[in-house]
This record gives sequence, structure tokens and C-alpha cells, in this order.
Amino acid sequence: MRLRVVTVGIAGVGKTTVVEKLLSMTKGAKLVTFGSVMLEEGKRRRLVKHRDELRKLPVERQKELQRLTAARISRMKEAIVLVDTHLFIRTEEGFWPGLPFEVVRALKPTHLVLVEASPDEISQRRAQDKLRYRDSADRGSLLEELSLARVFLAVASNLTGAPMLTLTNSDGKADATARKIATMMRKASS
Repeated sequence: MRLRVVTVGIAGVGKTTVVEKLLSMTKGAKLVTFGSVMLEEGKRRRLVKHRDELRKLPVERQKELQRLTAARISRMKEAIVLVDTHLFIRTEEGFWPGLPFEVVRALKPTHLVLVEASPDEISQRRAQDKLRYRDSADRGSLLEELSLARVFLAVASNLTGAPMLTLTNSDGKADATARKIATMMRKASS
């Protein structure tokens, strides 16, 4: 069975760390960071210089880049593709879905995984991340984002028929979180 595991979570939950650990546990898997592929498309079109500018583009430009990115990922032939992405992006026009209908359908996920963390952990992780240009958020905003993530996950699952799994990634527990995803993948493959 070909697996297409789309792993999502709001900025600061440790999603990328979990997915990288999962990759080291999964032989023959290909890791694709949706935002990185989108950045390549945006740079090619001279729309952005760095990844965090993507969410500041007009929504129509973001839609175009999302569609191009989903099409590119959906053509990958590997037996296991791990997609690291976001369910939504906070833009100047409001929350924009990271996996709108045409994108999530094009990706054809076999599984959807939401990684969460506590608001305090998220806030601390965002503050410590010097490689990204993170917007600050108070506890109320983080709780709103966590709640929205669950709603967006349920919608994506409903649109694709892919089962959804929600996991908490507490500080120092990324290995354990990745192992839970690996266990789910082994069960799906058998």
C-alpha cells in the first residue's frame, strides 16, 4: 500500500521535528515540506525571497502557488511520502486554508496527523526559533489556532476519507510522538 501521510500543526508545536524523527524511523520514505516546495515556486516566479513572505502574498497568489505545489507533490512515486504542512495560515485577510478542497484532494492523503502542544510550549518554541520570522501570539490567539486546527483537520478528513490522528508533542517527547505515527503507518501497511 502506498502511504501519503500529511502531518499538520500550527507553528511551534514541533511538527517538523516530529516528522524528521519519523523519517529516520521509516525506511524508504520521502519527506516533503509543502512550504519549501511552495517557496521554490514563489521564488521561481519572483514573488518572494523567503518562506515567511508567502503568507503575506494576496490570497489569489497563495492559491495559485498551493495548486502548483500540490500537483508537484501528487506526482511523486515513492511508496511512502511524508508531507509536512499547515492546515491554515494567518494572513492579512484572515485565516487562509493550507489544505483547501482542490489541494487536499490533489495530495490524496492516506492519513492525516495533527500535532499539538500546550499554548505555553508553543509560545516558548516560537520565541526561541531564530530561523523564522514568527508573528507573536498571546494565549487566547494560540488557543484559537489550536481549536481551528482540529476543525480544519476534520474537514480535510471528511473531504478525502483519510483517517485523522491527533497527537500531543510535549517538550522532550518528539521521539515518542514520531513512534506513534510510525506504529499507525505499520498497521496501515499490513
